[in-house]
Amino acid sequence: MKPETKEKKKILILNGPNLNLLGRREPGIYGSETMESCLESLAERYPEVTFEYYQSNVEGELVDKLQRAGFCCSGIVLNAGGYTHTSVAIHDAIKAIDAPVVEVHISNVYSREPFRRLSLISSACVGVISGFGLDSYRLAVEALLAR
Repeated sequence: MKPETKEKKKILILNGPNLNLLGRREPGIYGSETMESCLESLAERYPEVTFEYYQSNVEGELVDKLQRAGFCCSGIVLNAGGYTHTSVAIHDAIKAIDAPVVEVHISNVYSREPFRRLSLISSACVGVISGFGLDSYRLAVEALLAR
């Protein structure tokens, strides 16, 4: 009898506009750590998970990626950036897929400009994590693994 091999979970980390500038963009708000170092930390901490990363400044590309990954991933960690507050298309894409999606924000959106307090995607997600810097991504992964 062969020992059972446990298949690795696959989690997509999906970032929206301007998040390609992490580490350089407004470090007082977003910190000085890069997304690359965050991804390395996640891979080290969760060897049982295969992480895929994708970033785009284009709304339609984020929708396309959600549709492609949403039927084969164990979960998706989504920081939609500014599209959080404007995109019905991303909301609808999340609703259309099987994978659970956790909405993530690096900063505490409730301590910033009033327009950031409205999320058009929250109601389609299984949860929201906001304000813990890049550690928000780790918390989202923990939430997905606990499901």
